[in-house]
Amino acid sequence: MMSSPKDQNARPDIATPSNVITITRILLVPVFVAAFLAPWPEWLGLPIAFSDNWKAIIAAAIFVVISATDWLDGYLARSRNEVTDFGKFMDPLADKILVTAALICLVELGDLPTWVVLIILAREFIVSGVRMMAASKGTVIAASMVGKFKTVFQMIAIVLFAVKRSYMVGTLGEAFGDFLWTFSWIIMLIALALTIASMIDYLVKAREVIGLGSPSASSSNDDSMPDNSSLRKRAEELSCTVIESAKEKDLLIATAESLTGGMIGSLLTSVPGSSAVYKGGVVSYTNSVKHAFLDVKEQTLESFGAVSEQTALQMADGARLSIGADISISVTGLAGPDGDEFGNPVGTVWIGVSTADATRAYIHHFEGDRESIRLQTSIAALEAIIDTL
Repeated sequence: MMSSPKDQNARPDIATPSNVITITRILLVPVFVAAFLAPWPEWLGLPIAFSDNWKAIIAAAIFVVISATDWLDGYLARSRNEVTDFGKFMDPLADKILVTAALICLVELGDLPTWVVLIILAREFIVSGVRMMAASKGTVIAASMVGKFKTVFQMIAIVLFAVKRSYMVGTLGEAFGDFLWTFSWIIMLIALALTIASMIDYLVKAREVIGLGSPSASSSNDDSMPDNSSLRKRAEELSCTVIESAKEKDLLIATAESLTGGMIGSLLTSVPGSSAVYKGGVVSYTNSVKHAFLDVKEQTLESFGAVSEQTALQMADGARLSIGADISISVTGLAGPDGDEFGNPVGTVWIGVSTADATRAYIHHFEGDRESIRLQTSIAALEAIIDTL
């Protein structure tokens, strides 16, 4: 992943309302921990009954308030068009800090066995490592709904475990007879199952990246590559995901295509209801069209060529600005049979992604016949849109 000169025009101020809320959420985590663990009722001279019955409930209420701000900062960032790289980094980190702190508190109080926390933390380390490896190779691994449900169930389980601590259960038999105790463990077990499932989902998607599967379509030979019908089916599935995700976030999409010749736009418009989010695209197969309709500078084309990071970036910007979309994707590359005068071999593809916040470009090296390279390019472009959404 490479930044473009346009990044210099992206919002330099990270002190947006959404980022301030994210930082505040992190700063409130010690407050939650202190409310849960510290003997503050004794410091205030409150009755022992208050400490036993209300301390955990107050801590649970603080946890709920902190968790609710996760939705708020995301909403503000999107509605105010203030999505920043800082926010993308800090927002998921804030969630992990909060959940980890809560789980450690429950272990410290003896309400949760250590193995539960180890499973959850192991998943976070593994997934973070996989995503880092994928990013270093220019591969996008789209998050699934399983991961989102995992987070929701983890937070609900933590609240239930905190609330049930507000009274004593007694013997183990009495514990199983208590509805809240049983319900808390059911939710926690569901959260653990989703935690493991989401980890497996990431590992399956990244099996080629981490060496657990056969080489991917971008690096394998023709004999081991998926056939074109399989690639097209994958592209069609991703197109549905793009349209659904864009509808959920109320964001408009545009495309700028060179080697794919409108294939990405065709895939998107084949999805029913795509007109609600897909505004259109420019098929800029020649340099003259790139310059005239996407504002790609002639100097860029002469100095770097059509298949370059600079061209992909300007194509993406040009499509977004001229069409009036929130997100635009550009693709420019060589599907064969020959390379170009700049030394790029067949299969070299640059994919650009432009938003109001920044524009970035990714390079790919695909193998296969002409149709296979075009399909692989479409898949990579659709995955990039999903990741941006």
